[in-house]
Amino acid sequence: MLKLNGQELTFHTFPNGETLVDGEQILAAAGEKQVVEFKYATDGDLIQLMFLKRYLDERRLAATLIIYYMPYSRMDRVEGASAFTLKYTTEFINALGFERVQVIEPHSDVTTALLDRAEASYPSLELLEDVIARTGFDREHDVLFFPDAGAQKRYSRLHGYRELVGFKVRDFQTGTIQRLDVIGEAPETGFKAIIVDDLCSYGGTFLLSAEKLKELGAAEIYLLVAHCETSIHKGKLLDSGLIDKVFTTNTILDEPGHDLIHIYPIR
Repeated sequence: MLKLNGQELTFHTFPNGETLVDGEQILAAAGEKQVVEFKYATDGDLIQLMFLKRYLDERRLAATLIIYYMPYSRMDRVEGASAFTLKYTTEFINALGFERVQVIEPHSDVTTALLDRAEASYPSLELLEDVIARTGFDREHDVLFFPDAGAQKRYSRLHGYRELVGFKVRDFQTGTIQRLDVIGEAPETGFKAIIVDDLCSYGGTFLLSAEKLKELGAAEIYLLVAHCETSIHKGKLLDSGLIDKVFTTNTILDEPGHDLIHIYPIR
């Protein structure tokens, strides 16, 4: 999905799959300053982004870019013969020449380091206050749980909370988590826990995290995740009985599709 100055653009395809670009639609949405919002669903969206930016370039209309979810952000390093697809994708975006790029909750600092003129924003830091109010979270007794050190670093600006951190051993090629240890002192039994992270796919990490938290005595467990893929409905997390609510944004999901999912719109 692409928006130009708040107006969603519609792209059609020719019978052979080529993209039809509606220039009149783009010009109708254009203004004094151009802000492009990019919501990734498939690789075809990257082609549409290229066509839009080149069309604006031909008319000398400079633009900034807001990336809801950075595609390939999980592939932020190379191990063995793996392909550095995040680097390739950022090179593609850099070649488009946006004046500024804002990335919503990147998976790591590697994304903003590879993108030109980029900065990150973290709406989860603001949404956490609402989640706390909705869940009756007690800062003195309850805990925030970060599934790994990367999540703890990503949200290091959070202060004044009791924290537990998971350390997981993952097979990089398959993505399978081989083990999860919990570091930190858990409260007495009956505490609430909010798991905080950037991305949920099938939910395996959070299912394992919830199991560990239950073992430690958690009575209620909530998940706050910036990006939630539709694949969460194919995993076991939502029907496990371990998670009381999933709080996320519309950077990927458009509709909850389950009573346990609450979606905050990105503003």
